[in-house]
Amino acid sequence: MVLLSTPICDFGQTAADFSLLGVDGSQWTLQQCQGENGLLVTFICNHCPYVKSIIERIVRDARELQPLGINSVAIMSNDVASYPDDSFDNMRHFSTKHQFTFPYLLDSDQSVAKAYGAVCTPDFFGYNGDLQLQYRGRLDESRMEAVPGARRDLFAAMQQVAESGCGPKEQVASMGCSIKWR
Repeated sequence: MVLLSTPICDFGQTAADFSLLGVDGSQWTLQQCQGENGLLVTFICNHCPYVKSIIERIVRDARELQPLGINSVAIMSNDVASYPDDSFDNMRHFSTKHQFTFPYLLDSDQSVAKAYGAVCTPDFFGYNGDLQLQYRGRLDESRMEAVPGARRDLFAAMQQVAESGCGPKEQVASMGCSIKWR
């Protein structure tokens, strides 16, 4: 496990288009995933201890952002040949187990992760209604183990994006396991 931190937010960068297979059997595009006020694109995988430790909070935040017009999508870009725990069947199981309310998509050729500049799992990209990047930071201040009363950085940032179209200027990088490149 290689621990990495995400780069700082490149405000205004446009979301890269995609068309990826979801665990529901449907092909999903960027436009189908987008909400009226924005989109949260999260790169995750099934086996990463960082993702496993925060997945319930990711699902909670996605659920709570939806009424604000912010939709969410999760993308898995790891090399499944080397990391079979991240296989498509295991993605289905993982999303069902954790009751995902958003599409979980397989980036089998890793082109989407490269287009976004994703470096780790989890890696959060928060876009406004014009699909311009406004947030690239951590989920919350508690990191791996939930701390009662911890500041919910991602939720607060995306709530601000929903209300104003702009994310906070001060952001703390997310950290997690490296994406497993081929």
